[in-house]
Amino acid sequence: MNTPSVLFYRFGLAWIIVAIIMLFRRERIKVTKREFTTLSALGILFILSSLTLYLSFHHMPAGIASTILFTYPVMTAAIMALFFRERITIATVASITLALAGVLLLYWGDTGGTLSFVGVILVLVSALTYALYIIVVDKSPLQMSSFKINFYVLLYCALGMVAFALATGQPLMLPPTPRAWLWVGWLAVVPAIMALVMMVYAARYIGSTPTAILGALEPTTAVLIGIFVFNEPFSIRLLLGIILILAAVTIVVLRKSREESA
Repeated sequence: MNTPSVLFYRFGLAWIIVAIIMLFRRERIKVTKREFTTLSALGILFILSSLTLYLSFHHMPAGIASTILFTYPVMTAAIMALFFRERITIATVASITLALAGVLLLYWGDTGGTLSFVGVILVLVSALTYALYIIVVDKSPLQMSSFKINFYVLLYCALGMVAFALATGQPLMLPPTPRAWLWVGWLAVVPAIMALVMMVYAARYIGSTPTAILGALEPTTAVLIGIFVFNEPFSIRLLLGIILILAAVTIVVLRKSREESA
């Protein structure tokens, strides 16, 4: 299946699930014009982030792409410092330096070759748009549940995939087999719904900082699955790149935690 088809079913099925949850919660979907404008911005940013990430999978192993994607917390810290006058600390500079070093290590392979330049740019755009998504959520005056926000964001994403498919001449494809339907359902339920719900419970039980740090294991999980399930290449350079990026993210999370508790 082509990329817009996979993402259409992921977001479309997830939207249906969220809509059913909101129905049981008896939560209204009505929003004001100002809220609709903010939700539209969030939807567009999430479309760009998801689409560029999935397109990058055509140019590099998914594990490496997921690792580079995890520079988004560092990008968030940098944007907040540059445009929202957050204090630039040694920790911020160190995290940016470590993240850049990690990306460079991943870009240049052990054999002297490099990753696809197009693939790297796509992942960095995905990380940047996701960082902007987080900032908009944080700075916007939205007073509504996570389910309601995701109701509109997922709807935007599903419609965005239809528009992208029409614009690029890639027709939306039905999953060809029952097994394919299983996997698109998995994409809708596990990463789109279960992960969000479990993140909320994790933050409630162990706190936001440990949750965020453990969340940094995401690229490690992607790399391990890529290696052991899809036979993607592994090298010491890849390992060092992952460690540097995870260290950068951990510094950002711990710094924010100290500032909030101060």
